Amino acid sequence: MDFTPSPRTEQYLDAVRRFMTQHIDPVEPRFWAEVRAANPDGDWRKWTIHPLVEELKARARSEGLWNLFLPDSELGAGLSTLEYAPVAEQMGRSFLAPEVFNCAAPDTGNMEVLWRYGSAEQRERWLAPLLAGEIRSVFCMTEPDTASSDATNLRATAVVDGDEIVLNGTKWWSSGIGDPRARVAIFMARTPDEAADRHHLHSMVLVPLDAPGVEIRRMLPVFGSYDAPHGHGEVSFTDVRLPLSAVVGAPGMGFEIAQGRLGPGRIHHCMRCIGAAERALELMVDRGMSRTAFGKPLMSLGGNRERLADARIAIDQARLLTLYAAWKLDAVGAMAAMTEISAIKVAAPNVLQRVVDDAMQIHGGAGMSDDTPLAGFFAQARSLRLADGPDEVHKGVIARIELAKRGFGGRRS
Repeated sequence: MDFTPSPRTEQYLDAVRRFMTQHIDPVEPRFWAEVRAANPDGDWRKWTIHPLVEELKARARSEGLWNLFLPDSELGAGLSTLEYAPVAEQMGRSFLAPEVFNCAAPDTGNMEVLWRYGSAEQRERWLAPLLAGEIRSVFCMTEPDTASSDATNLRATAVVDGDEIVLNGTKWWSSGIGDPRARVAIFMARTPDEAADRHHLHSMVLVPLDAPGVEIRRMLPVFGSYDAPHGHGEVSFTDVRLPLSAVVGAPGMGFEIAQGRLGPGRIHHCMRCIGAAERALELMVDRGMSRTAFGKPLMSLGGNRERLADARIAIDQARLLTLYAAWKLDAVGAMAAMTEISAIKVAAPNVLQRVVDDAMQIHGGAGMSDDTPLAGFFAQARSLRLADGPDEVHKGVIARIELAKRGFGGRRS
């Protein structure tokens, strides 16, 4: 295997890095300060989109830096997962960049679902405007009253009724639900079928957010921040009736689609974590060498040089592991790369959390404020250790596969 960036990767990476240096980095601190001032609380009905977002998106699209995540040369850049990984790392240095390049979650995962599994009608109605950056989308899986990392626990239902499907249930931590541009959600729920096995009892349904019976109840703060104008909300679905054509694939295909959706998305998340960790490390070095205490630079006090070395080792290890997972995903598919995908989902956010924590310590009080991106990076890392399943679930997957290699199969082994 060879992780050397391909010529296409180098081309896009250079262009993205140049765009970020020229157009995003100079304005991002002011941008987020103005966003916070314009959207001060959790009332998503008053949230607004900063005009700079659309300006930057238009510029990025005009320069061909658009939908770089999609492995389709007509609709996106046509990069493989491994080729896109370094580009995702570069975007991870900024909270604004992924959206500017139309490569932000959860839209990327939702677009891949529609691209891989959507009908012609679904692609025309939802994928086309998502690819154009005209609307945004939501993924609704997690539920407040059950351990949702195990999909078999889901209580929300999607029941086939003739030529319709009826949705009921409550979801929360539905990221992006507060965005004024959000128009559609992918709703994952149980579809009862006595003849089906446990992996064919779920469906994914495309739900217009203005459909009767859909109610946004509230936004949920993360460490006191509502992440406006994106938001993570609690949403109820009460007798929401939609035509069967709203089902992605077919009833009962939800689990299969979820596995296809989560593989590339986890690579993207982890590479963005590594980019954020790199930026945190740079901030840590600059702060540690520019501030003095007791007659020495902070970097020369309290074991900080050792922490710096440990951070470099950890970041590089996480990067190599993630590139290996991306390579294997491209080579043999998500199911055969399950160990590696689960491993990076544990490793990358934990590395980011540890590096950011050390950087925050060197920054003192400034590290916990909005004067640097460190507090945001910390919230990102800690959240990702739960998103797409907690660390313990991924470790359980790895352990189960390792036991099976030695002949100790079965759920109770």
